Amino acid sequence: MEPTSVPVVVIGAGPGGLAVAASLKSHGIRPLVIDRAPHVGHTWRGHYDRLHLHTPRELSHLPGHRIPKRFGRWIARDDVVAYLEEYAGAHELDLRLGVAVETLTRTGEGWQVALADGAILTAPHVVVATGYNNTPVAPDWPGVDTFTGKVVHAAKYRTGAVYAGRDVLVVGPGNTGAEIAVDLVEQGAGRVRLAVRTLPHILRRSTLGWPAQGTGILIRRLPPKLVDAVAHHLEKFETPDLSAQGLPKPDTGLYSQALRGRIPIQDVGIVDAIKSGRVEVVKAVVGMEGADVVLADGSRITPEVVIVATGYSQALEPLLGDLGVLGPDGRPTTHGGQANPAAPGLWFTGFTNPISGMFRELALDARKIARAIARQGSREGERPAP
Repeated sequence: MEPTSVPVVVIGAGPGGLAVAASLKSHGIRPLVIDRAPHVGHTWRGHYDRLHLHTPRELSHLPGHRIPKRFGRWIARDDVVAYLEEYAGAHELDLRLGVAVETLTRTGEGWQVALADGAILTAPHVVVATGYNNTPVAPDWPGVDTFTGKVVHAAKYRTGAVYAGRDVLVVGPGNTGAEIAVDLVEQGAGRVRLAVRTLPHILRRSTLGWPAQGTGILIRRLPPKLVDAVAHHLEKFETPDLSAQGLPKPDTGLYSQALRGRIPIQDVGIVDAIKSGRVEVVKAVVGMEGADVVLADGSRITPEVVIVATGYSQALEPLLGDLGVLGPDGRPTTHGGQANPAAPGLWFTGFTNPISGMFRELALDARKIARAIARQGSREGERPAP
């Protein structure tokens, strides 16, 4: 099959990829967006039912098309999906859905992209936007294969209604784990416990109308030690001491922890659930044995269901592992408009977990990538695609 030449290939039709494509079009460059899923925003369609953006509508718009006011201030999962569909249509983006990228190869003039259907594309620029939450990761606990209960990754969780009356352990106290624990309580689970390894910071999603994201934007470029000190006093005001319930405040500063990828929990009910005893905090899981789950303090519990909210990997190694663009954590070492000398013309977005809000940072990255590609095209004498 003869290769097809396009100005830019964007891999991923989630919010990051769509935002880059729309920004490129504003510069007169018409990219092709490819995704292995049959729809835009595929990952968002699979999230749990009660999920809302923790960032307000006014700080979550993607470039060139605002989120409709009818979706409210805190956007529900289904409305995020509707917005992404509307966004792709409004910008008349060229999409090729339901086909995976198999290989990405550097050529003398750019990149060759081989697709699973046999098609081959060539482009001077490729943008990788396959997402932060790409592939579920679950701990390989000793004895997990002997566990007689049910283990479910949070990626497969939809609603607590199916666990009504059951004894459930949620593993992982991030935003997903905290929200699932609250959902289980509200949907009538018989008992809900939350296993904690790394103590989280907890903030209100909004205080007197001011969103936590707003604070994240203001402080993101300040020295971490200064932010940690300010956040320490802010948390005293916002979050009660939960030490008696087994969840003391962490010793590591809020911003220092965020820089390591541990974003504070946005409280949408977890504090009250823990204070009231409806969610019980227990130590980290260290193993399983038959019906027992073994905890770090040596105690054993016998939940019927274990829901694993321990995150995702970006799964970039198969496609990019030999290009010298990934760090030890498997994530790209550059993002946004940053060029990587090891791979000219290869750009990344959506592989950070910023305290200032994912959608906002995706929008900023998209504009930076589009400007960088447009500048290079101008220098190289390329004509934008019609």
